[in-house]
Amino acid sequence: MKIYCVGGAIRDELLGLPIQDRDWVVVGARPEDLIREGYRPVGKDFPVFLHPKTQEEYALARTERKTAPGYGGFVFHTDPSVRLEDDLIRRDLTINAMARGDDGVLVDPYGGQQDLAARIFRHVSPAFAEDPVRILRLARFAARFADFRLAQETLALMQVMVENGEVDALVPERVWQELARGLMEARPSRMIEVLRECGALDRILPEVHRLFGVPQPPAHHPEVDCGAHVLLTLDYAAATGQPLEVRFACLLHDLGKGTTPADVLPHHYGHEENSALLAVEVCARLKCPADCRDLALMVAREHGVVHQALELRPKTMLKLIERCDGLRRPERFASLLAACECDARGRTGLEARPYPQRARLEQALAAVRGVDAGAVARSVADKARIPDAIHLARLQALKNCFGAED
Repeated sequence: MKIYCVGGAIRDELLGLPIQDRDWVVVGARPEDLIREGYRPVGKDFPVFLHPKTQEEYALARTERKTAPGYGGFVFHTDPSVRLEDDLIRRDLTINAMARGDDGVLVDPYGGQQDLAARIFRHVSPAFAEDPVRILRLARFAARFADFRLAQETLALMQVMVENGEVDALVPERVWQELARGLMEARPSRMIEVLRECGALDRILPEVHRLFGVPQPPAHHPEVDCGAHVLLTLDYAAATGQPLEVRFACLLHDLGKGTTPADVLPHHYGHEENSALLAVEVCARLKCPADCRDLALMVAREHGVVHQALELRPKTMLKLIERCDGLRRPERFASLLAACECDARGRTGLEARPYPQRARLEQALAAVRGVDAGAVARSVADKARIPDAIHLARLQALKNCFGAED
């Protein structure tokens, strides 16, 4: 029995990056051999065991055979005769198909070191085409390792996979999982670019795909292209360390621009309402978490109003805060403002321009929240008038804050 550390840990070690998780492959063993050593079996599809002390996962070396469409259609074979090279050749990319044994010797049968040095994503074997999740994983890796490029033969293989309908077999939960992880990488725009290049974006997120090639006024958007703007917005969100829900909202905030009639382009008057409707559809299809869904819908619907914050009257600001449930959910209102700032700064050459709208609405929310609703309620004799009295007190607080009469 021999044990090897494999995959991402070896890749990151060679790149000089911190190692987050270690995966292990056991060669020359049967399940009963590991159980006898105290390992605990946990795998359902193929034998995986938890180490008795470290609780890290150890998998028996395996081969697999494609039996049905999608990422779940495999039959796995494990046996002491399965070699390490047999296991590694079934992996996705050459840079993830390396191993290191207890003796410290690197096992690299498929050129992973060479591709690391050249900064290339290259599939190990034709088996890559059997699992559509690998398209999502590769796109996610592109967002993490932004200076890597896609080998032409790998891109061609991915395009064939898309044409053959493999991507259509992906379940929403897995698409969301990989998409969410990619959005949290350093350059999420690269994930979208790779998915678009191979044709998968049109299958997974057609609403985002439609934005590319759609113009908008250069006075406000020097990058002009709606799709390019979304990518810039995403990368600004990543550069400023925004959480997942803000990044996801940035991805969906302008979906309505993809449905603007050609005769009114490059203007997109009223696109916010269509953006919100499309965001609802995307979130339902991906089955994304409620916090991501709710913020994405809010940003899509309200970003145009937020951008006008310096011109808003106190009455309109109060309606915005109430509509967004800012009094009860101030943290979500803050996320709305963060996403809108990313939208404003995700524009070519305008990344550093001031965005005072955020500070103004933060100030407005603080003023409204500063009203003691309980004290107002106690001062009103007619209990039916309490809601109106509280509303008027909050409106007056905004007028006092900004020195406005209305």
